[in-house]
Amino acid sequence: MATVTSYPNAPDLTADDYIVIGLATCFVKEDGEVHQIEVIEPIPSASLETLVKGTPTSFKFAYATTLGTVLDEEQPQIPPGFPQTAEFGEDFIERAFAAARTYKRREAAKSLIPLGTTYTEFKYSIERKRVLNASRVVTKEDNVKQHSHTHKVL
Repeated sequence: MATVTSYPNAPDLTADDYIVIGLATCFVKEDGEVHQIEVIEPIPSASLETLVKGTPTSFKFAYATTLGTVLDEEQPQIPPGFPQTAEFGEDFIERAFAAARTYKRREAAKSLIPLGTTYTEFKYSIERKRVLNASRVVTKEDNVKQHSHTHKVL
């Protein structure tokens, strides 16, 4: 039985391909104030393996599903169990395709969260706030003074 290609922008993927989607607590800075939001993001296999080992993360939980559940004709769909107020992360579709490919290469990662189940044992922390629209302004004071002999040939 031949598999049908579901996505024109990702001919190597189908609706049945495994993916992990997480709900992260992020922050947005507006008018000098920081607001908390919930963001739905795909989690690649390497990141999932690290998070399951206990690395602090802004992810509250992760859900193992298929691309077809999350993408309907390349339109993101809020998976079951996620709050309807949650927003999709930037470049969600492209990142979902990329994450799905990581699970095709690393089949062992699929055993961390079985298909159709939710993982809630992350070491959840928002101590280090993840600000999505932060802009870094580099100033002259950011330059590091180097020793006078650094670039000399001795």
